[in-house]
Amino acid sequence: MLTLLSGTLFGLSLIVAIGAQNAFVIKQGVRGEHVGAVVAVCAVSDVVLIAAGVGGAGALFTAHPAALTVVRVAGAVFLLGYGALALRRAWRPGALRTDVSGAPAALGTVLATAAGLTWLNPHVYLDTVVLLGSVAAAHGAARWWFAAGAALASLVWFTVLGHGARLLRPVFARPSAWRVLDLGVAVVMTVLAVQLLRGL
Repeated sequence: MLTLLSGTLFGLSLIVAIGAQNAFVIKQGVRGEHVGAVVAVCAVSDVVLIAAGVGGAGALFTAHPAALTVVRVAGAVFLLGYGALALRRAWRPGALRTDVSGAPAALGTVLATAAGLTWLNPHVYLDTVVLLGSVAAAHGAARWWFAAGAALASLVWFTVLGHGARLLRPVFARPSAWRVLDLGVAVVMTVLAVQLLRGL
């Protein structure tokens, strides 16, 4: 139980900070669009990455830093593109969704974005695969209990974040609130992309 709790707390420490993925989950939660599917993509992706890290994939990235460089560049391009779209929505009032009614975004588009923000983020490999895998290895035979705790943290976090965001809907009944949210998303995505490129 102690190892499970340690894994849960460590997992939360890695994913709670607001980044590109969390910002997207919040936005989908506020809009009420495909929230369950987005939560599932993020949580299942984390479980796969956690299992890979605990299973030893972290050593692969350590031995082949060029693989992380490729992911870093692809992630930066993806984040800049998503940030540009968010800035466009904020700049053009006609593109803003002022309420949660109307046709939702296509499921395929939403899932592709969630997957891109997860798998094209090099920090997920450094944190979830390399770092978490290393910490889990220190628990020896109990490392899979540590992994289970981290996976539980991810599932709980994304579920709460996605479904809890609907409580913010009254705030986003105003078009100006959507503009602020999109501007915030654009800034977060751009800053993260610049950080990725500076790390090359």
